[in-house]
Amino acid sequence: MDTATVETVQPCPECGAEVRCDARFVTWCAACDWNVDPGRPEEKRGRLARARRALAQRHGERLLAELNSGGSLRARRDSATVLAVAVAVIVHALTLSLTAGGIWLLVRGWGGWEMVPGAFLLALGWSLRPRFDRLPTNTPVLHRADAPELFALVDEIARVAGTRGVDAIALDAETNASVQSYGVRGRRLLTLGLPLWEALTPQQRIALLGHEMGHYVNGDTRHGLVVETAFSSMTTWHYYFEPVDFEPLDDSGPLMLFLNLLYAPPRLLVRCVLAVLDRLTLRASQRAEYLADRVAARAGSTQAALELMDRLLISDSAAVTLRREVNRAALNGPRGRQQTTAWAEELWGRVVTDLASIPDLERERLRRVGVLRGHSVDATHPPTHLRHACLLIGDTEPPAVVADDERERRIAGELADARVKVARRILQDGY
Repeated sequence: MDTATVETVQPCPECGAEVRCDARFVTWCAACDWNVDPGRPEEKRGRLARARRALAQRHGERLLAELNSGGSLRARRDSATVLAVAVAVIVHALTLSLTAGGIWLLVRGWGGWEMVPGAFLLALGWSLRPRFDRLPTNTPVLHRADAPELFALVDEIARVAGTRGVDAIALDAETNASVQSYGVRGRRLLTLGLPLWEALTPQQRIALLGHEMGHYVNGDTRHGLVVETAFSSMTTWHYYFEPVDFEPLDDSGPLMLFLNLLYAPPRLLVRCVLAVLDRLTLRASQRAEYLADRVAARAGSTQAALELMDRLLISDSAAVTLRREVNRAALNGPRGRQQTTAWAEELWGRVVTDLASIPDLERERLRRVGVLRGHSVDATHPPTHLRHACLLIGDTEPPAVVADDERERRIAGELADARVKVARRILQDGY
């Protein structure tokens, strides 16, 4: 037996209860929670950060309470959504005004000094323009002709969600999955992180796809085109007004100090607008996650959706495995192409094996860590324990889409080249 997996027993230093220890994971006490979260991240300081966490917690708990009392989480356009869109429109109107002003000055003062401020305003407006995402260029992207079986599965799950499928599927090395729109026509891109995809069972994959398709029908204001691009524009404004670093004794010190003082009021205004947009869209973002979880349960079953959440809790272990394998490959020295391909094909099996070996005690610790941390890590997503509780409200959902072994084999064949390409990139670039 591998000595790294040998389990030992010791008494808890706090309560004296028996503590089972696995050298691969944190040693903690299930009786009194001693050392349950030794690596708890430091929470962001500041009044605004504290207020945001408190607001996120309030929204998450209220949404869950609404469900418990028989309420509905259906997507709807409430007053906060209307106000968020109004603020975003004002942001875009400012960008349009700067662009129009620049053009007017250029035309009016052609050949004269007015061309200078005109060119400046035009360049500023161009840098603040709404930007449309593009397809990634550094990772495999599949279209319908490349993976007809996978796209057919996504289409079937999308119909369960009440929407259409996607136009492209990207495969990357993240332990995550996401959807977004790209291009002026708003085409849809589904991104699947192979470390996560490979670690899931077929039915859990259906739940994952259901969750992602659910984001297209859940009314998430923050990721709507108008508001999302306004966030991007305001972030650019904030970058422009960032304080300038300087040495007070340098010749440029007084000028830099003057610029920082000059930048302070507009920087404060930009932060206020970002805070307002964030506050107005926070509830919708959390509701969107609950709704996406409901679609995951409808598509793959409540049980599969719950199992998916447990898999996401241990996803960091996949990153540990990948880093270990990269280091091991580097120690073995340069390899030929055939050896690299063989290593790439073995990599995903190692990820699956390592995740399957995580003991129940470690999974329970991670559940408790999620409860302790709550909204301190990510205020836009409800904590996992609240999402778990939300899925258990009401009747258990049977699967609308059932995994099929033959279909899974065909999908695996469609992803074979991408699996090798992503693994090679991990080997070359590290993780």
